[in-house]
Amino acid sequence: MTQPSNKSNNMNEFLEDIVSNIFGVSRQASIKGDVCVTCKGAATTFIDEVSRREFAISGMCQSCQDSVFGKEEI
Repeated sequence: MTQPSNKSNNMNEFLEDIVSNIFGVSRQASIKGDVCVTCKGAATTFIDEVSRREFAISGMCQSCQDSVFGKEEI
């Protein structure tokens, strides 16, 4: 179970409203359940610690992060 990144109460409320309106899910509940807010798939495998931390911030799995931010070339 991943813990959502720490944010102020106002920011948490703001992000919950946005994610709920756009994706129809709770950002915090999705992160705690290791479920991607965008595709609703499992969010348990990440290429590195930075991607794992990004999941705690945005709630996006590795695949969705790659589609938004671009895939890292190794």
